[in-house]
Amino acid sequence: MQRTILIFGLIAGAIVSLTMLITMLIHKQNLSSFDDNMVIGYASMLLAASMIPVAIKSYRDRHQNGWISFKDAFLMGLGISLIASLLYVFAWVLIYKNIYPDFMQNYTRSALQTMQATGKSAAEIAQAKEEMQAMSAYYDTWWGLIGITFIEIFPILLIVALISALVLKRKPQNVVAT
Repeated sequence: MQRTILIFGLIAGAIVSLTMLITMLIHKQNLSSFDDNMVIGYASMLLAASMIPVAIKSYRDRHQNGWISFKDAFLMGLGISLIASLLYVFAWVLIYKNIYPDFMQNYTRSALQTMQATGKSAAEIAQAKEEMQAMSAYYDTWWGLIGITFIEIFPILLIVALISALVLKRKPQNVVAT
């Protein structure tokens, strides 16, 4: 089971990490918007999450004679989720620290410009700016950077792991010999 978890966790992690690298490189050149990248990013997370049911079903059918308990299926999904999430965090830390260190400043500026363009009041914009500055300060700490990045992806994968385990669990068939 560990081999299956490792292989599918690495595949899922590669999907989200490479997608993030490509979209951030494109965005840094001002060729895409934050909104476009967010849609692409979450779509890549869903694609990565699809590795979880594929892995569980593959393991169940190839190694378990067509059956797997909820516990084993969920633990497999959890392992894949952890590996993929850790790769995602690692990739983002490398990108943020080495390739796109001004990401938060650009994001804040873009969000405030969007608020102005949509007619938000000066008080609302000032409050949002204050909140974003506080978040940026937290994001500049290692715990903040790692924690926020981990929370972006892990809950999605965890929900898919839970649903996959519920759907794909199967008890062994008891065959009565006559």
